[in-house]
Amino acid sequence: MVHITKFLEIPFEEAINKVTEALKKEGFGIITEIDVKKTLKEKIGADFRKYRILGACNPNLAFRMLQQDDKVGLLMPCNVIVQEHDDGRTEVSTFNPIKSMPLATNATIEEVADDIECRLTAVIKNL
Repeated sequence: MVHITKFLEIPFEEAINKVTEALKKEGFGIITEIDVKKTLKEKIGADFRKYRILGACNPNLAFRMLQQDDKVGLLMPCNVIVQEHDDGRTEVSTFNPIKSMPLATNATIEEVADDIECRLTAVIKNL
C-alpha cells in the first residue's frame, strides 16, 4: 500500500494535536504545516474541507539518508495529512516510505526507509 491511513472519531484539531504528539514520540518534529482549506480560500476563493499537511522530520534519519544520496531530499519532509470528512470522522494518512523510495540505491537508504516506515506506522497505529 502506498499510504498508511487511520480514521479517528475525534474532532479535527484534536487529531492534529494527537498526531503531533505521536510523531514526537517517534522522534519527528513538525517543520512545516500547510492549511489547505485556508490556502485554497485565499488563493482561488474555493471552499474545501479542513485539510492540513504536516511536514514531519526526524533529523537523525534525514541526516543518515542525505549522507548516502543528496537527492533523497526530494522526498523530505515526511508528509502526514489530516483531513475532516463530511461524516465527522477525521482521517490521518502518511506515505509508505518503502513504496515511495525508488531512490533506494544502497542498503543504508533501504535500512533507514524501513526504520521510517516502522516509526510512521507506529504513529498511525497508536492514534
